[in-house]
Amino acid sequence: MGGRPRGGQRGVVAVSVRVIAGLGNPGGHYRDTRHNVGYLVADRLAEVLGARPQAATGPEVVLQRAFTGGQVLYLLKPVTFMNCSGAAVRQVIEHLGVSPGELLVICDCLDLPLGRIRLRQGGSSGGHRGVESVIRELGTDQFPRLRVGIGRPESGAGIEYVLAPWAAADVPVVRQSVSAAVEAARVLLAEGLPAAMNRFNGWAAAADDAANTQGEPGIEDVRGGVDPRPQEG
Repeated sequence: MGGRPRGGQRGVVAVSVRVIAGLGNPGGHYRDTRHNVGYLVADRLAEVLGARPQAATGPEVVLQRAFTGGQVLYLLKPVTFMNCSGAAVRQVIEHLGVSPGELLVICDCLDLPLGRIRLRQGGSSGGHRGVESVIRELGTDQFPRLRVGIGRPESGAGIEYVLAPWAAADVPVVRQSVSAAVEAARVLLAEGLPAAMNRFNGWAAAADDAANTQGEPGIEDVRGGVDPRPQEG
């Protein structure tokens, strides 16, 4: 399967997720790194849904609110740095009275090739420190997550790879992945997690997209610009 995901039935209201958390690191230094693809998806989703800034529960969170399927949806980005993401996520869902099962976490994944995305009902962190922090803070691993593949480096340390900016050749594929992840989240909200898993866990970016997008804008075209990014301090 390549390129655009298959369409499905619309009009089915199945909103069970009430909070979506995109994981990443705050500040300009990390803005365009692979580890921040969760921020990219959250920003684009907020833009697509017409989300508006919401008073945060504390300084560790950028929070927005949108309406979908006749219900309120909250989108958050922890600004505690990746490895401490769980504290901000717990703070928000406790404040809103949301259960872990109503939370969708979006993050990068070394174990998925670039150009693939994967939805899961729950389970282990797979070594992702941000997800690990969320599991630790919530006391459960039973919350949905949407992983966006960034692939593994051919050599060198994984930490250096995830904190490095996207290679220019990767940007067209990242653009597809972010778009697919946004659509997967929307299908999850409209039709439920099983439907989204069925449609998107086999999705793969079109192999010829890079050739078709030469000369187009870079990673800045992928990023949403719907809320201010905190500065490192």
